[in-house]
Amino acid sequence: MAIPQTPLLAVDIIIRLPDEEDRIILIERRNPPYGWALPGGFVDRGEWVEQAALREAKEEVSLDVQLEALLGCYSDPRRDSRGHTVSLVYLASAHGVPVAADDAKNLRLVNPRDPGLELAFDHALILQDYVAYLDNGAIAPLRGADNDKIRGF
Repeated sequence: MAIPQTPLLAVDIIIRLPDEEDRIILIERRNPPYGWALPGGFVDRGEWVEQAALREAKEEVSLDVQLEALLGCYSDPRRDSRGHTVSLVYLASAHGVPVAADDAKNLRLVNPRDPGLELAFDHALILQDYVAYLDNGAIAPLRGADNDKIRGF
C-alpha cells in the first residue's frame, strides 16, 4: 500500500510564567520563515504530540513545562508558507528563567492581549483564541471551509 501524502504535524506551546504576571513567551525564529512565534516545532516520527510539546519547549526556551490543556487544532493549509502543516496548540506553565536556544534566536515575555510584535504563521489568531479562553474558558472554535458541515458531522 502506498503511503498517503499528508500534512506535516507540529505543536505550538503557549507557555505562561505565573511569576511574570501571566505573560507568555514568544520566540524570534532563527530560521525561515522569520518572525516572532510561539515556541514549537514538528512532531518526530514515533513521538506522542505531548512529548513533542515538552521537547520543543525545552529545546527552544530551556524550560521544563507542565502541559495543562489543548487549546485547539489549527489546520488552515495556508498557515505555513513552507507547506500544509497542522499544529496542535497546548497551554502550559513553567517556572524559571527562559533562555532562547536551538531554533529560537531571541525571546520575549509578552502580554497575550497585546504582544506588540508582528507574529508569524497564524499565531495572532491563536493568541486571539487564547485570550477568549482566558476570558470565558472557551477552547478554540472549529474552523474550516464550511463550518456548518464541520459542526454537523
